[in-house]
Amino acid sequence: MKILVTGTAGFIGFHLAKRLLERGDTVVGIDNINDYYDVNLKHDRLIETGIDVTELEYGKSRISTKYPNYTFIKLDICDNESLATCFETFQFDAVCNLAAQAGVRYSITNPEVYVETNIKGFLNVLECCRNFKIKHLLYASSSSVYGLNKVMPFSTHESVNHPVSLYAASKKSNELMAHAYSYLFNLPTTGLRFFTVYGPWGRPDMALYIFTKAIMEGEVIEVFNSGEMSRDFTYIDDIVEGIVRVIDTPAQADPNWNAKNPDPATSKVRYVVYNIGRGEPVSLLKFINEIEKHTGIKANKAFLPMQAGDVAETSADIHDLTNKLHYQPITSVGTGVKNFVNWYNNYYTVSNQNQTKIIQTGNGLS
Repeated sequence: MKILVTGTAGFIGFHLAKRLLERGDTVVGIDNINDYYDVNLKHDRLIETGIDVTELEYGKSRISTKYPNYTFIKLDICDNESLATCFETFQFDAVCNLAAQAGVRYSITNPEVYVETNIKGFLNVLECCRNFKIKHLLYASSSSVYGLNKVMPFSTHESVNHPVSLYAASKKSNELMAHAYSYLFNLPTTGLRFFTVYGPWGRPDMALYIFTKAIMEGEVIEVFNSGEMSRDFTYIDDIVEGIVRVIDTPAQADPNWNAKNPDPATSKVRYVVYNIGRGEPVSLLKFINEIEKHTGIKANKAFLPMQAGDVAETSADIHDLTNKLHYQPITSVGTGVKNFVNWYNNYYTVSNQNQTKIIQTGNGLS
């Protein structure tokens, strides 16, 4: 297939693009390469996929030297004219929208960027998918949409009407917008609610990166809610495997959908939402213990109260994805953390001369 992946300088987009390229798909990746976190890390991801970042110009295509079937364009999804030109030029079969402003804590202090990127930008993607007859749109939602919901494990068949951050609200908005386009224009749309993705090349504002860096540099790590937290930590390879299965399986209408008892996860139109996680939540303190084990360093912990906009626990019900698409995460937290620590040590051994200040926002558990 010819697939557009937005956000390919980002963590998940980078790994997804590599996987699709290695199986023989033609991939066009776009990213605005903003400075929410270390731009050098984003550039290095692109370099890893054969993109010469010294020649990047906004709106100009660059062909990978490593994957001849990969084209990268520095482009912002909020730029509707340039985005439409990209769609018209390449005539995609499917679109995977991973471009978004991430971060729960950052959305409290910088709300405007979430409306601009996650709402307006996503609208531009929807319009292009509609106008250019895309066969399947897959887009990133988030476990954050569950908000005040306390029913565990989180199920896509339960309503999510009580978000506790603007980031979560923007992701719920994406799901609603996607359903409207599925209904109005018969656009197949699939939303994936990601659960705390981690692994090599991960984001510096996420917990594993923040904790590993602090532990290795002898700094104090901040542990919120006095450590009484748990997350459905999901390794990047398992996430990518799930995304690929979803890309290959466009959403279908649910013949059993009942308007008098509506299922939020499906519809009478070509719309579906899945959880994508490991399905086995791990306590934050156990997660930190794994980092200590694989760095060989004991962490200095500062226990703090819960942050605004955060939740104490996430746990994914992944039965739908497992039953329909045979999705089965296989990477243990111990193996995943070990892989990340090995990557981190190697990456900063090679590039420590060029390491820049890493922006840390929130507790990195969104």
